[in-house]
Amino acid sequence: MTKKMMMMVAMLMTATTLMAQGTKVSDKELVGVWLMESMQWEGEKKIVCGKGTGYAQFKYYGANGEYACAEIAMNKEGKCVVMPHEYGTYSFKNGVYSEMGRSTEPGSMVLVDKNTFKGKWNKRHDIWKKQTAMPEKLVKYILDCCRMKDTPADIQQMIKQNMFK
Repeated sequence: MTKKMMMMVAMLMTATTLMAQGTKVSDKELVGVWLMESMQWEGEKKIVCGKGTGYAQFKYYGANGEYACAEIAMNKEGKCVVMPHEYGTYSFKNGVYSEMGRSTEPGSMVLVDKNTFKGKWNKRHDIWKKQTAMPEKLVKYILDCCRMKDTPADIQQMIKQNMFK
């Protein structure tokens, strides 16, 4: 590649980066169902999620601030298990994100475009993809699992006494 061509490629890459930085995606684009595409702890190898891996992470952002998160795993026999992680609320205003009332670093969530967001939490970098064709029955089931995540107080006490003594 000639020096002139290399300069043109560098200019094009810079212009593309600047245009991407100037693109503002509306906070309301977060509303919906998202699946983790990959995660990577700093200094470690990227882990790809989804089809062919037997592992997925699901997040739901409702227009009313409802938030749900679950892990889904497939065992060797092909049985899928939904493991509710969190259920509560989120906020996302002017690019500032918070879930479950936790404060986050500026830029901890960035909407790259209407279908992709990048997140960072505890030195783990995630890439999420929006799902627009996920069956409503499946979304409802996972949300219901997350909503029922909270174990009643009397059962909590029994677990503590019998399993964590």
